[in-house]
Amino acid sequence: MKKNTLVNWKDFKKELLKQPGFKEALKEAEIEYQVADSVIKARVKKGLTQKDLAKVMHTKQSVISRVENAKTVPSLSFLKRLAKALDASLQVQFKY
Repeated sequence: MKKNTLVNWKDFKKELLKQPGFKEALKEAEIEYQVADSVIKARVKKGLTQKDLAKVMHTKQSVISRVENAKTVPSLSFLKRLAKALDASLQVQFKY
């Protein structure tokens, strides 16, 4: 890939997947990104900011940010509190 060239995400991802170890790292972080995506979508659907959600959960905005940026693996108890704060159900499943 050329430096300082604008590329679309699809092309960029294709290049990243060619790098040794990237595919494995992406797969390893998949759950964190799924959680982050779900939290962001649910929070936005409820019309809440990170700060609003943190207040309802009695935590800090930085905690919500870390979850939404896939910088942490939230505990099951945190996810339960999050679901309650978002008036949502929490589902955990294994797919085969």
